[in-house]
Amino acid sequence: MSGLFDLTGRVALVTGSSRGIGNALARGLADAGATVVLNGINAERLKDAEAALAADFGPGRIHSCAFDVTSDTEAARGVAWVEENVGPLDILVNNAGIQHRVPMLDLDVKDWDRVITTDLTSAFLVGREAARHMIPRGRGKIINICSVQTDLARPTIAPYVAAKGGLRNLTRAMTAEWAASGLQINGIAPGYIHTEMTQNLVDDPDFNSWILGRTPAHRWGTVADLAGPAVWLASEASNFVNGQTIFVDGGMTVVV
Repeated sequence: MSGLFDLTGRVALVTGSSRGIGNALARGLADAGATVVLNGINAERLKDAEAALAADFGPGRIHSCAFDVTSDTEAARGVAWVEENVGPLDILVNNAGIQHRVPMLDLDVKDWDRVITTDLTSAFLVGREAARHMIPRGRGKIINICSVQTDLARPTIAPYVAAKGGLRNLTRAMTAEWAASGLQINGIAPGYIHTEMTQNLVDDPDFNSWILGRTPAHRWGTVADLAGPAVWLASEASNFVNGQTIFVDGGMTVVV
């Protein structure tokens, strides 16, 4: 592997990584040489994910830490655990997120708050704790997982759209405050990705046809499509890239 993209010796924490996109990002970082800490709130599923990755990369390279990313005290505890038990945190991927589909007129405020807290506030909480350790060292990579809904909107997902739009500007705010200390903070905005959580949408003939017609690449994205951009943003190759959101969407957001 080119030295520019080599993550050997780097420690990465990926939130919401027991399955889906987060797990694929964790695998991609490990494949590039990083020591990876998985995170989630379901301890049993998290341990299963750790064992599966450790089978491929070795137990010394894969760890897990269960903590609630929506709690400031838990975020502090989780990042401290990584620093004390695995090593200095070099890379943080803020991936944890949820969806809630209800028309706005019927949306309960509690559900609005839950999505905003999970998809946006958590990135602020975990990102801030990571930065407290990264800034004194003068280096660090933070990658916020946004969405095509960072730029686009669809009916029934208002809190998700608001959260992902906010996450793009949080990425910019982090850059404005922390770039001078040697940190690079960027976002990845996936398009429609085929995962177990979107399988019902893939299986819906009308929705599937709409996605294929709306996407110039004429296919759903795969979790593997996101690994390369994540490795690039986590590596030395992106050292002068800051505050950007990279759309990995097969061209969806550039056409009408």
